[in-house]
Amino acid sequence: MLLLLGPGSASSTAREMLANSALYIGGRPGSRNTTSSAIRPSTVSMSPARVASIHRVMSWRIWLSLVLVVFFLYCFTFDSALLISDEGYSRFYQTPITLNRPENKRLRMLKPEQQTAYQRDGYLVLPHFKSPDALQALRQRADDIVDAFVPPATKTIFTTNEQVRSVDRYFLDSAANTSCFFEEEAFGPDGELRQAKALSINKIGHAMHDVDPVFSAFSRGPELRQLAQDVGLSQPEIWQSMYIFKQPGIGGEVGWHQDATFFETTPITVTTFWFALEDATVHNGCLWTQPGSHRGPLRERFVRDADQVTMQKLDATPWPHTTTAIPLEVEAGALVVFHGLLPHYSAPNRSSASRHAYTLHVTDATAHYSAANWIQRSAAMPARGF
Repeated sequence: MLLLLGPGSASSTAREMLANSALYIGGRPGSRNTTSSAIRPSTVSMSPARVASIHRVMSWRIWLSLVLVVFFLYCFTFDSALLISDEGYSRFYQTPITLNRPENKRLRMLKPEQQTAYQRDGYLVLPHFKSPDALQALRQRADDIVDAFVPPATKTIFTTNEQVRSVDRYFLDSAANTSCFFEEEAFGPDGELRQAKALSINKIGHAMHDVDPVFSAFSRGPELRQLAQDVGLSQPEIWQSMYIFKQPGIGGEVGWHQDATFFETTPITVTTFWFALEDATVHNGCLWTQPGSHRGPLRERFVRDADQVTMQKLDATPWPHTTTAIPLEVEAGALVVFHGLLPHYSAPNRSSASRHAYTLHVTDATAHYSAANWIQRSAAMPARGF
């Protein structure tokens, strides 16, 4: 406000104040200083030129101080207005938001009680994690992949109920590409499909998250990255993606298993992110599990040696019983995240409704990833995180 007074009024006021001060110091006869002679300093003669010089210097310093004070007040007010919203901050400075605020130092996807439930039960259900538009985009992309799929001469069927799985080069190569696998009941006695190709595919696997832009966009993002941190993955790496159709009428059973069987790390870190693309119910083959069963041992290990794979028995602990297992019925858009040691199962789908789901299997890069795991990545295509 002082700046608005203009140089004339401000300088005259300042000069008057300085004159009083100078006259007090100098004690010239005729000064306005009314201090009593008892406490008045001894007078010192000062020339008019010297007084004028002091006036000029001190007036310049006062003006400079006022300008600096107003400038800093303006900057503080303008910056504070921008900082009211992180969006405004980012837009103005054209930089990522890295505000030194306590709430931004550790943004969490999970509440403390959710983290406690995950540690206790071995899984957590997060409703409405993905939007309907995101689900539709992924389903459409899966339809396009199936439509373009030309079955090889040897049709690869996916099943989880064999002790030693029959694998071929098609299966092994799928670790680094996008491949389609048929349902076990898709073919009739004559070897031909019993229904349309689109209703015969069991799953698409196993590297869509890295080789397909639509799947990659669905599989990554800050929410998933933070969720991985919240469940204990400090440096997440995505090794496998699967689009599971669970086709109506012929959707195959997935027997009791633990995902750590297929992704051995030391210590065990594999975590599954299971997205419901359609409603999953007891009628169309939803997941089943036993809360807290992740605290049990690893029962089997799927081991690869060159082009051969075997299922090694590690522990005879029985799988959960149907009397203690519970169904995880969820609506489309929900995410079920669960520990790699959690036993889970899904029944065959004999209903008229499909049960599409998408899964990611993720480990922590701080753990040792076994060279005997069936999926291995080259330096040209390393496992990446969220």
